[in-house]
Formats: sequence, C-alpha cells, structure tokens
Amino acid sequence: MSLALAERWVGAARLAARLAARLAAVIAALCLASGCASEGGSLSYYSQSLVGHLDLMRRARPVSDWLADPATPAPLRERLRLALQLRDFAVRELALPDNPSYRRYADLGRSAAVWNLVAAPELSLTLKTWCYPLMGCVGYRGYFQREAAEVDAMAQQAAGLEVSVYGVPAYSTLGWTNWLGGDPLLNTFVNGAESALARLIFHELAHQVVYVPGDTDFNESYATAVERLGLARWQANSGQAIDDASASQRQRDFRAITGRARRALHTLYDSSQSEAQKRQRKAELLAAMRAEHAALKASATGPWAGFKGYDSWFAQANNASLALQAAYDGLVPGFEQLFEQQGRDFSRFHAEVRRLADLPRAARRATLQANP
Repeated sequence: MSLALAERWVGAARLAARLAARLAAVIAALCLASGCASEGGSLSYYSQSLVGHLDLMRRARPVSDWLADPATPAPLRERLRLALQLRDFAVRELALPDNPSYRRYADLGRSAAVWNLVAAPELSLTLKTWCYPLMGCVGYRGYFQREAAEVDAMAQQAAGLEVSVYGVPAYSTLGWTNWLGGDPLLNTFVNGAESALARLIFHELAHQVVYVPGDTDFNESYATAVERLGLARWQANSGQAIDDASASQRQRDFRAITGRARRALHTLYDSSQSEAQKRQRKAELLAAMRAEHAALKASATGPWAGFKGYDSWFAQANNASLALQAAYDGLVPGFEQLFEQQGRDFSRFHAEVRRLADLPRAARRATLQANP
C-alpha cells in the first residue's frame, strides 16, 4: 500500500469513527425522545424512532431563511422573531446553553411532535419505567405516531395497568444532535401563547444543562423550575406581563387540587386496607377531585367560569396521569428555594443542581424536600 493510499485509508477510518460516534449520539438521543427501550424493544420500534426524528430534522430550516422568505405568513414571522429573542435571552440571562438548538423551524403538519405513553398499577402512583441504553430508566415511552402509542397502551392495559397517552409538543435530545442543527422550533408549540413559548424553550434547554439518567422526577422538576423562574425573569426584564393572570390562577388551582388527591391516594395505597376497600376509597377520592374541579367551573365569575380546558384531563384522570403530573411538579418547590439560596443567580443555581445530580438519588431528594 502506498503512503498516499495509506494516509487516505487512515483518514477514511477516522471519518468513519467520527460518523459512528455521531450516529451513536443520535441513537442515544432518540432513545430519550421516543424510547429505544431495552425492555420490549424491537427493530420496528427503533425504526420508527429513527425515521421520525430524521424526518423532523429534514423539515427544519434556519429561522433566518423563514424570515427572509416572502411566502412566510406574517403571524409566523412574528412568532419566530419572538422565539429568537427568547432564545438569546435564555443564554444571556438564564445561563442556558448557547448552541444551535431552537434556531431552526419545522412544520410537521401535525398537532404533536411525539405521543407519550405512561402507565401505573391500579393501586399505586409509581409509574412503570422503560430502560434506555445510556439514558437510564424513565417513566414514559414515546412514539412519532399516535396510533402506535395507542396499540402499546392497550397492551399495557391488558397487563393490568392504568394508562395515559398524551401529545408532546417538543422534546429535548440533550444537545447530542446539535451537530445536526439541534432541536428545532416546531409548529406544535411556536404558535401558542407567548408565555407558553417562553416556558417551553426554557424548559427544554434546561434538560441540556443537567440530566440524571433514570431520575424523571429530578429532571422534570428542575426543568419546570427553570421555565417558571425564567418566565418571571423575562417578564421583569421586558416590563410587561406576558402571562395570562387567569391562566396562571387555573394552573395553581389545578396543581393544588391534584396535589391533594395524590397525597390522599398515596396514604390510601400505603395503608393496610384490603384491595377491595382501596378500590372503593380510590373511586371516592377521584370523584371528590372531579367535584372540586366542577365546583370551580360552576362559578359565574373568576378565572374558571365555564373554562373547559381541563375537562378532558379530569374525565380521564387515573394513577398514570396523576403520577406523571407529580413528576413535573413534585420537587419544584425545592428547586425554587435552591434558586433563592444561590442569590437568584442562574449560573450558581445550575452549578448547585449539577452538584446535587452527582449525589445518590436519596440524598438529592432529601436536600430538595428539606428546602421548601
């Protein structure tokens, strides 16, 4: 083999190694996004993950291209400009990553990026987990097609579990696909309320800062705390409240109602009552939760007067949906207190969260639950 040919062969080998490493990163990212689960995984399942994500990436174009295109509708143009402002604010004021994520846009032609499945036992608020290569175990499994999620949901129900399938407007690949252009802005969320857009961008970027394999509650509560704190900082800096006061009150009431129900159900499930007694009491507690929601809606005035946005959730509420909601809210007060302890400085806050992430799971929880 000539020296020139040998050099070319070594160069090709290095390129192949880099591509293999990048493909491994994509696979790991897709495992997070839509679940290359080691339990019950299959070639077809992995295929839908890969095809779905690559289709999403293929549709994405730089926001600058959309803004320069005269065919871009004016309302979309305005939302994309706002998204870029929020993206830059996230870097400048919230110490979130400065990378390609959320600087491109894609129209998927559907209402959700993916559909997630969650499941829980009849008498427990512990989510079933699926274990992902490199990412640990999480309490959900995602699909790029709702029909596939529904088929899996029926299988989980046949195994005796309560299930919930819900659309997800966006997901984070933890920055592992930034070399492909990063996670894009999507039609599934960019046209929502300004506050919702801000929250989502801040939330998903937070996952790129800290992610603990196998600890859904920690990861989601941290990202939820960042979105809430970030929105408050954005409002203070912009001089205008972009959040709807009525919507905020409904969210607080929703968290309060479901929090009380979860605590009562936890106590019930941990009690020494018979399974038959637990089933009867569970039905009573869920009925009381729905009645509390109905009473708020029945008000002639106020933020709930006739509002139907939560009707479907309460109608279908079960252990799976209640446990999922806890994963996003349960540790948020502890993170918010930690932010205060760090002088409301986002860089120091993220650093302290990274320190907690290195602790054993029990120690992380003990620290956060002692904070509120």
